Amino acid sequence: MNAAAALTLLALAATPAVQAADSAKAANATNSDARELNDAARAANAHARSLNGPARRAAEAKAAGIAAAAAAAATAASAAPAASAVAVASVAAGAGAKPQAAVLRHSACKGTIYLTFDTGSQSQAALIADTLNRHQIKATFFLANEKTINGDYSLDPSWSAYWKARVAEGHAIGSHTFDHDVLVKDGADGALQVKPGFGAQAGKLRSLTPAQYCEEIKRVDQRFVELTGKHLDPIWRAPAGRTTPRSLAAAQACGYAHVGWAPAGFSGDELSSTAYPNAVLLQKSLRDLRDGDIFVAHMGIWSRKDAWAPANLEPLISGLEQKGYCFATLREHPDYLSQFNKHK
Repeated sequence: MNAAAALTLLALAATPAVQAADSAKAANATNSDARELNDAARAANAHARSLNGPARRAAEAKAAGIAAAAAAAATAASAAPAASAVAVASVAAGAGAKPQAAVLRHSACKGTIYLTFDTGSQSQAALIADTLNRHQIKATFFLANEKTINGDYSLDPSWSAYWKARVAEGHAIGSHTFDHDVLVKDGADGALQVKPGFGAQAGKLRSLTPAQYCEEIKRVDQRFVELTGKHLDPIWRAPAGRTTPRSLAAAQACGYAHVGWAPAGFSGDELSSTAYPNAVLLQKSLRDLRDGDIFVAHMGIWSRKDAWAPANLEPLISGLEQKGYCFATLREHPDYLSQFNKHK
């Protein structure tokens, strides 16, 4: 099947879904919707197999989104005929259109998942933003000044518009230390030994006082104000998640609470894609995530051959929505409410 034919099939599958969502007939959507979407998903998968590289991964992600919509349509049709219209509308999002509602919204959430994203190569930055917007989801971002696929850095002026847009959308944004300072150990005389990933001291062991360590956290806020006119939220995440009581105390002393992630919330996107294929990681996340869990992924990882986000982000969100989960920023997480209230 050539690309034009595959896209035509996708358009034909999406059109009745959008019409159903926008008309009175939506309430009578049936399992035939699911069958149509399954046919569209098979066509999309066939098209994906004809491609290579990033184009193939993007096409696979789109096919996964359509398949998730088909599952949602089947579930909704069996539970309540009116609900299937909302599920069917999600295929428009998988095909690139703007949906009238997010996938299978529930009147009452089974629980809340907190999606968080750390900066990285930024190869997935646009995809992440687009996916969150289509699903009307708010997430939390942790920023370091990391080198990107564009040859610049994630806190350069060239990224100002991107971060301004995330602020305007209502996402929470915290620090990831300016130079991505990975904590090695507590040093002598109260110091902390770190190894920056970027900056003038990249790859070299540095000894910082608690006050200097705090400054590395606050430098992100200073740059963020220059880029957006807004301050960060009072939260931070240690690079690689490595902390000690001393580093946590140093950050808390200057107003930042540390945010890790749940064991089930580790996306695995920094692991080898050969040993940990995307399908395995997705299955684990959908199986193990529970109410209140903080999930972590990166905005692109240099070392992973098959990037996580194009294949997994859409079906992860759709799958969790089908299970009845909602999403929120860490501003709403019960463990951090007092931290945010102190800084209102």
